[in-house]
Amino acid sequence: MARKFFVGGNFKMNGTIESVKGIVKNLNAAQLDPNVEVVIAPPSLYLLLVREHLNSKIEVAAQNVFDKPNGAFTGEISVSQLKDSKINWTILGHSERRTILRETDGVVASKTKFALDGGIGVIWCCGESLEDREAGKTLDVITKQLEALRSSLAGPEAWKNVVVAYEPIWAIGTGKVATNQQAQEVHEAIRKWLKENVSETVAEETRILYGGSVSAKNCKDLAKEKDIDGFLVGGASLKPEFVDIINSKQ
Repeated sequence: MARKFFVGGNFKMNGTIESVKGIVKNLNAAQLDPNVEVVIAPPSLYLLLVREHLNSKIEVAAQNVFDKPNGAFTGEISVSQLKDSKINWTILGHSERRTILRETDGVVASKTKFALDGGIGVIWCCGESLEDREAGKTLDVITKQLEALRSSLAGPEAWKNVVVAYEPIWAIGTGKVATNQQAQEVHEAIRKWLKENVSETVAEETRILYGGSVSAKNCKDLAKEKDIDGFLVGGASLKPEFVDIINSKQ
């Protein structure tokens, strides 16, 4: 069965009420490829605003979630609160969380398990630094991240609501983009790892996204690669060109 193309928009810590409403209005008015699953992730302050006004065919994601049901965890947001607000996705393991906020592979895996167990889909991010890539350690780094995730999940069935996003840290917000070949090689390696370490079915069904300075200029060529099943878009998701990225398979 063909994997449904998936495009996520990560607003990060950007936007105002006015600008977020403008993005929502643009998406609502656009002719989007009906064969693409679209999820956008505004800052938590605007999650309800977006969910209230956005076309119901487009899902909304939080940019983080905590791995406890509720309680004295100042500044955090729970799975049950997201579900209560009709927010059905979260982004976890983004390099900015891993590097700036020092979230370990274990922390990311724990959050992922908690989200999945609570009925929230997860856009799970992995990727290597420029230093790692130049040292030939790309697959070592990503395998370590995948191993931590696998060890926290109950089995192949638990991967059903996981979308993997490969985001080379050196290409995020830098304007640098992995070449089509570089991206395809890593996506292919991730799929091979899933086949050998989880199951053939999980490997075939799991969407693997590319993230890292994706734009309207490069998305069509990247979308042609066999193992690239969509994109996790940063800065371009704040611009009208996000619609062109969603429609990159047309």
